[in-house]
Amino acid sequence: MTHEPEEAAEKLPNLKATVIRMLARRDYGRAELAQRLSRRGVADDEIVSVLDEMTELGFLSDARYAESLVRQKQGRYAKRAIAYTLKERGLDRDTAEAALSALETTDEADEALALWRKRFSTPPQDERERNRQLRFLLSRGYSTTVAFKVLKIVRSEA
Repeated sequence: MTHEPEEAAEKLPNLKATVIRMLARRDYGRAELAQRLSRRGVADDEIVSVLDEMTELGFLSDARYAESLVRQKQGRYAKRAIAYTLKERGLDRDTAEAALSALETTDEADEALALWRKRFSTPPQDERERNRQLRFLLSRGYSTTVAFKVLKIVRSEA
C-alpha cells in the first residue's frame, strides 16, 4: 500500500519554499530553475506545477531574468557573447531578442575600446603583447574586426 498522492501533497509546500528561497537569492530563468530542481530528483509534473504558480505570482519571469543578465554583462562582453549566454541559459529566442534590444543603441567598437582601456594602460609594444590584447577582446565576444579596430585606435593615439 503506497501513499504517493499524499507524499506528493506533502512535498509540494516544501518544494515551493525551496523555489522561493532560490529565487530570493537571485533571478533564474524557467529552464535553468527546472534543470536545478530536476537534478534534486523532483518529478517533472511537480516542477511544471510549481514553476507555473511562481510565474503567475510574478516571482519567476524569463523576461526579467534576461534583462538582468544583459545589464550584468553589458560593457564587459560583446552582444554576441551575451546572446550566447542567454541561449545557453535556456531562454527562448523572442525573450532574448527583446532583452538584447537594449544593446542596439551602443556602439560595439566604443564599448570594446572602453573595456580595453579599463584592462590595459598602454598599447602593445610587441607582437606577443598585441596577441594577448587581441585574445582578451576576442574572449569577451568581440569580432576580429572590432578587436583590430580597437588596437588600431589605441596605436594611433599613442
